[in-house]
Amino acid sequence: MQIHISPRDVKLTAALHSYVAAKLEKLEHYATGIIGAHIAIVHDQTRANKHAFVVKIHLAIPGPDVHGEDHGHDLYHAIDLAAKKIELQLRKAKAHKAKSRRDGGRTAKSKRQVVA
Repeated sequence: MQIHISPRDVKLTAALHSYVAAKLEKLEHYATGIIGAHIAIVHDQTRANKHAFVVKIHLAIPGPDVHGEDHGHDLYHAIDLAAKKIELQLRKAKAHKAKSRRDGGRTAKSKRQVVA
């Protein structure tokens, strides 16, 4: 997976890069074949101190892309919240795929029983 981080008014350190990479590696459990990730980290000084950091995550995966955005008082906290939103979206998509696969087998079996 290719990771691209765009910091705006934030200094990108090695620790920050490794923290984001570790969070995104956990997402590969829910969506295999993640093509790339673009993370925008913004420190907005005009906002209240409570929501000073904004993190936007865009995941390129086969099918529709996944987007998530959140803000927080601390940079790492904002990253955690945005990653959690992406995780929930991926988990929901994975469950939907599994359910449709299971239901597809059930409908085919019931059609065979009706014809017979």
